[in-house]
Amino acid sequence: MNVDSLDGRLLFAIPKKGRLYEKCLSILAGADIQFRRHARLDVCLVLNHPIALVFLPASDIPSFVGKGNVDLGITGHDVILESQMQEHVIEELRLGFGKCALQVQVPEAGSIKTVEDLAGKRVVTSFEVLSGEYFGKLDEKLQLSGEKRTNIEYVGGSVEAACALGLADGIVDLVESGDTMRAAGLHAIATVLESEAVLVKSRVPKHEAHTGLINRITNRIKGVVAANKYAICQYNVARDRLPAVIAITPGRRAPTISPLEEDGWVAVNSMVEKKKLAEIMDNLVEAGAEDILIFNLDNCRV
Repeated sequence: MNVDSLDGRLLFAIPKKGRLYEKCLSILAGADIQFRRHARLDVCLVLNHPIALVFLPASDIPSFVGKGNVDLGITGHDVILESQMQEHVIEELRLGFGKCALQVQVPEAGSIKTVEDLAGKRVVTSFEVLSGEYFGKLDEKLQLSGEKRTNIEYVGGSVEAACALGLADGIVDLVESGDTMRAAGLHAIATVLESEAVLVKSRVPKHEAHTGLINRITNRIKGVVAANKYAICQYNVARDRLPAVIAITPGRRAPTISPLEEDGWVAVNSMVEKKKLAEIMDNLVEAGAEDILIFNLDNCRV
């Protein structure tokens, strides 16, 4: 591959490793973005679209997109704010994965119980900007100034070990399941930010010719996200019970209702949220529905 092979191609930045990488590959597959990535190469050409994928550290993607070096990117909402690029990128779509929380954590057995207790003390974090903003506001609220202000210290990794090593009184770090923090004897006393993976583009696109392709890829990814969120619920029910079951499965716009060969009965098809499936099926049975089936979606446009 050479530089000339990228001419005219839309550049799409993907996290090269970590918590977002595998999910991004699934999103690309669902959007029918076909590619073969050779070992140790961080740029590869898409086979069925004029696109080149650029594999970058998630923390670098907001800057590359915001400055117009690449056209699209997937990264974390928290990373955009930490890199202070929110004025330069547009969050086109929240992707529903990579969900986590940036939390203030302190030793569970310690004397610090609230963020007000921690203010003015030592805080270690990999998120220096967001932590500085959070505790800066808290210091102002508590009228702490000069040497009495909270001391924010940056470390690149293993933040959860800082308290045990005597480096900090508390930490600010990303938490997914919380298992790591509990194993380190820490617990949350405040949440700075809720985050998840997002699709971003530059506020000032560098290549206007790519606008149509950006919109097409964005819509495809929206379809994948919706397909991951929804399923099709199909069932049979007596026509006189329709009002009750439609209240349970109203669909995104309205359910599809078709008559059966048996008089007085209809088939109902409706999109429902996957996270509510068990409750919906229970309620449908109680309302008189029969032959309830659930179908997963590979992709859709809604």
